[in-house]
Amino acid sequence: MDDFHFRGAIFDLDGTLLDSMHIWPDIDVEFLRRRGIFAVPPDYSEALSSLSFRETAEYTIRRFQLPEQPEDLMHEWNQMAIDAYSHQVQLKPHAKEYLQFLREKGVHLGICTALSKKLYVPSLQHHQIFDWFDTIVSTDDVNKGKSYPEPYLLTAARLGLSPEDCVVFEDIPEAVSGALQARMRVCGVYDESSKNKVEQMQLLCHKFIYDFGELLP
Repeated sequence: MDDFHFRGAIFDLDGTLLDSMHIWPDIDVEFLRRRGIFAVPPDYSEALSSLSFRETAEYTIRRFQLPEQPEDLMHEWNQMAIDAYSHQVQLKPHAKEYLQFLREKGVHLGICTALSKKLYVPSLQHHQIFDWFDTIVSTDDVNKGKSYPEPYLLTAARLGLSPEDCVVFEDIPEAVSGALQARMRVCGVYDESSKNKVEQMQLLCHKFIYDFGELLP
């Protein structure tokens, strides 16, 4: 960012570096289509919002009267997601160019994500940027979600930097809150899935962008 210096850049993946927020709704559509259900009920996603992965499978079996076990659904969803992240998910516009720009400036790059390793590794390898990052921290590493500071603090520590030396790039207010609690500066990144939260993001973040190209010289 042009208004202050930083030594470390910490990136979220889903909705920030990766244009991936459509993947799970797409998986719902394809999963049900395979079973002859050609319309996802409008309340289905909302019903799943507070459920664990297994509870989601159990609910889906009950809801659609499927003759399958939860493990069957979980395995199928995982395979569909791995395939999507390996081959279909794209980087956000100008994200790769901005990462390269930061590397050339000597900025340390980290990732802080709730995404599982089996999804982020093939995606980053597909785009040939996996080795660009000095560290990748999962929320599983601290057993805390991104609305808490711990994931960001661990990322900074693994970069060998103080929180004040880092800028975090995030797409949702809940995660921004965790980064702010960690005493880090935050650049909000627009994503279509959270377009109704733009005003809130603009108020919370030190800077807000719609495209990484805005940060390039």
